[in-house]
Amino acid sequence: MKKIIAPIVLVAAMATAACTPQDGANVGFLGGAGAGLLLADAFNASAGWTIAATVAGAAIGQQVGRNAATGQCAYYAGTNQFGQPVYRQGPC
Repeated sequence: MKKIIAPIVLVAAMATAACTPQDGANVGFLGGAGAGLLLADAFNASAGWTIAATVAGAAIGQQVGRNAATGQCAYYAGTNQFGQPVYRQGPC
């Protein structure tokens, strides 16, 4: 089953890239999901770990795609008076 899903995810990512080149978040989401799935398959992970790797890859890929599309990245700028982290946005 895993051997069928991985190529489908990768083909979908390539098709999305061809149709909407401006929307990097979707491409990153699908590419990250495919990468997580392939990585889990390479390590012969259980079903639970395969799902976790796919979801994590999708989340990371979406953020990378969004940052690449806007040209903005988040940088750690310290903490506020409540001890919460503060981030600033700037060019990557």
